[in-house]
Amino acid sequence: MRVYLDNAATTPLDPEVFEAMKPFMLEDFGNPSSTHAHGRKVRAAIESARKKVAELLNCTAGEIIFTSGGTEADNAIIRGAVQAYKIKNAISSPIEHHAVTHTLEMMDKHGDIKLYHVKLDEKGHVDLTHLESLLKEFPNALVSLMHANNEIGNLLDIQKVGELCLQYNAYFHSDTVQTMGHYKHDLKQLKVHGMTAAAHKFHGPKGIGFMYINKDKKIQPLVHGGAQERNMRGGTENVYGIIGLAKALEICYREMAEHEAHITKLKTHLIEKLKASIAGVSFHGDSDNMSRSLYTVLNVSFPESEENEMMLFNLDLQGISASGGSACSSGASTGSHVLGAIYPNSKRGAVRFSFSKYNTTEEIDYAVDKVAETVGIKMAKM
Repeated sequence: MRVYLDNAATTPLDPEVFEAMKPFMLEDFGNPSSTHAHGRKVRAAIESARKKVAELLNCTAGEIIFTSGGTEADNAIIRGAVQAYKIKNAISSPIEHHAVTHTLEMMDKHGDIKLYHVKLDEKGHVDLTHLESLLKEFPNALVSLMHANNEIGNLLDIQKVGELCLQYNAYFHSDTVQTMGHYKHDLKQLKVHGMTAAAHKFHGPKGIGFMYINKDKKIQPLVHGGAQERNMRGGTENVYGIIGLAKALEICYREMAEHEAHITKLKTHLIEKLKASIAGVSFHGDSDNMSRSLYTVLNVSFPESEENEMMLFNLDLQGISASGGSACSSGASTGSHVLGAIYPNSKRGAVRFSFSKYNTTEEIDYAVDKVAETVGIKMAKM
């Protein structure tokens, strides 16, 4: 039996999404920039998909720009906002996705901005009091804080942060890659200037994402070379990816309440079974606090062992696919920068389990049995 519990890294493609994409892979192949009938048909499909995304997020179609994914979108907003508004200071946290942290660190190194990190509490939540003090000191800054952390699942009060940024005239960018499709985002209400998404996190295809750019806070383009995406992102569009993204998001909004209830039940079940099966187990971040944690992610902390670094390998041998942190840095030997920032002296093992609508209670039971067996073998060797 193989159990896939790494949905924060990527999700399986929804069959309904694949069916929507197929005609644009095989039949409707025209270049959307062409003015003939083949091109016009594809152009119309792209604009229909853009309109659908905008309707779901309650914004205008012109505020949605398709990209290759979340990383490009984060880079584009951060670099574009700094250039457009001559921003000199940036405020972020030490536990952002590397698409954000590496971009800001490189810009700081090159002298484009001065980077400041907001403090975190003992659970890894952003200290909003410290954020406000930084904004008072550095008004007109760029603020980049993710809606939900991709490793530990902590949720940001994105509405409150947006209000603070508005008060101090800051440009607010939020990486919403982990929450898009899992929570409703009303962009007429949220005080956010730029947001990002990647379709493969909500059962869409890989290699396609989008950025929301508030119409009153436009930025400079990152990718040049064509007039595509309203002159904001040059290059021939990933047509079937765009079609798949819109269909995937439509399905998510249609079935969101049902999927949240199902996945939350699985997460709660896993927490309870782990507590009952493994002595000393705990949870990183605020993972077991459902009101302050992304319901699709549970980051588990296991008792200290010299063999913890083999945990994921052993689970894989048992048929369980999980992660030790961000899959975007898999193969790196430095460990999780997120856990390192919050628990700098910890030597406990960490596994991120992340769920989707396709997971079952039987899979959770199997995973717990194998995890307990793996941990038990390790503890016996100590």
